[in-house]
Amino acid sequence: MGFVYVWQYEVMADAVEDFERIYSPGGDWTELFERGGGYVRTELHRDADEPLRYMTFDSWESREDRDAFRNDFAAEFDELDARCESLTDSESFVGNFVTVESA
Repeated sequence: MGFVYVWQYEVMADAVEDFERIYSPGGDWTELFERGGGYVRTELHRDADEPLRYMTFDSWESREDRDAFRNDFAAEFDELDARCESLTDSESFVGNFVTVESA
């Protein structure tokens, strides 16, 4: 069963380019996530009506894989998170989701 955790961001107007580079697939976050087992992909979505509002969907094979990554790479995660704080007005955790398989 797949696992996705979702975040919402309000990006500073002058930081859009840097935010998209760092949070997009292939960006700094993806490079860090790829160091953990079970990482699948990251999706970055911009709100069509509010262009400074973004959401990330980070997919893992399981919640346990994500949790192991967060434990094993806690220092690197915190360092990158701190470096990215200046890019946003706010960020909020939306939730942890599991993939619903068809019956």
